[in-house]
Amino acid sequence: MHGHRPRTPEADRSRRWFMNKALLAGGVAAVATMTGCSSDASDTATASSSSGAPNGAPSGGPGGGMPTGAMPSGGPGGGGGSGMGPGQSEVKYADFKGVSTNGTITDGLYSIHSTDVSTDGIVKAAQAFLDGLSAKERKSCTFDVDNDEWLAWSNVDGYQRKGVRMGDITATQRDLGYALLGAALSADGLTQTRNIMKLNAFLGDYSGGNRETLTEGAYFFTFMGTPSTTKPWGFQYEGHHVAINYFVLGDQVVMTPTFMGSEPTSATYKGEKITLFRTETKAGLTLLRSLTAAQRAKVISGTKKSGDDMKAGAGQDNAELAYQGLVAKDFTSAQKQNLLDLVRVYVGNMNDGHAEVRMAEVEAHLDSTYFSWLGETKDSSAFYYRVHSPVVLIEYDAQSPLAYGTKGGGMGGPNGTPTQQHIHTIIRTPNGGDYGVDLLKLHLDNDH
Repeated sequence: MHGHRPRTPEADRSRRWFMNKALLAGGVAAVATMTGCSSDASDTATASSSSGAPNGAPSGGPGGGMPTGAMPSGGPGGGGGSGMGPGQSEVKYADFKGVSTNGTITDGLYSIHSTDVSTDGIVKAAQAFLDGLSAKERKSCTFDVDNDEWLAWSNVDGYQRKGVRMGDITATQRDLGYALLGAALSADGLTQTRNIMKLNAFLGDYSGGNRETLTEGAYFFTFMGTPSTTKPWGFQYEGHHVAINYFVLGDQVVMTPTFMGSEPTSATYKGEKITLFRTETKAGLTLLRSLTAAQRAKVISGTKKSGDDMKAGAGQDNAELAYQGLVAKDFTSAQKQNLLDLVRVYVGNMNDGHAEVRMAEVEAHLDSTYFSWLGETKDSSAFYYRVHSPVVLIEYDAQSPLAYGTKGGGMGGPNGTPTQQHIHTIIRTPNGGDYGVDLLKLHLDNDH
């Protein structure tokens, strides 16, 4: 037993307060509520007391560099699957099925087996972080291995999260947290995660908004189960534009869903020039441009995209998503390699050993992998692409600006053209693999 059981209805209502607020408010107030970019609230506590919002939810209102006007169609809750918002629902663990093409899960895709890639370092790092917390802090971030908390993540910064907040613990404790991320992720994955956090703080400085959410400290650790080399457990690291779900069973690892995004994607923060998602952008274009004109005609569904075209973001754990585009069965060897290179960009955020295990799984289903595209195809174009097979789903989405570059119409305003300065990405394991759910079921069925 751990610190928490599944959430109560009262807790669910409090976590959804900001969604309902945005739905009712509309316009800029909705954007400010969903993003926390409200210039009249210097921190969460101030926003709560000034607006009467429960549980420290940020208040709505214009400001923070966000012009007056309607809420963008690509914004959180604006109709896409990019973030948890109005019209989208959080799936309970017991009701989880996973992403499928038609509501029916394909069985037999995953098995419990040895990968010969040790998880000892991850287990030790997780235990060291937990040991470094106070009893109260530890209780606040530990849950049962099958808790609903797994599925309660969001990329929205104003979302009310549970767990241990990085900005509220000591520097020594934070270092232990980063050591855990370093053991679980690759060097590139850790760098990308840290840079997303830094650009989140940049956005806070830029907008003059809610410093409690738009800061490097507004990221949370939760743990499901107890770190072990034999029993199932996992952790979640989550905040604005980052959600890493990391399940461990023996020497097997499932690191999906993992959401990574940023607005902006390029800026200078504390003297450091940071540029994100160039590799993801280039790899998508490389694959597309390696296709023949006839193949591209089947891959590209249109040249104009909306502000938010992501389908399988937060709150979409049971999404039904049909295959779209062109299947790789008839790709040339070079085209197949470009497809694998694209997938590796996302899988490569895992530590190197487990990334190789995951790539072997993807390659086994390569001929059943589809590639699709929406939008224009220039280096600087805002576009959407999807890689989808029975065992992997990747989405890349360049979206409309919500807070950065909207002053003076420099990037078209919140209802303007999507831009590479606001990108969302996600990788999932369809057919019940996300959060290690299928592996946990197999473990419980066969070992207990």
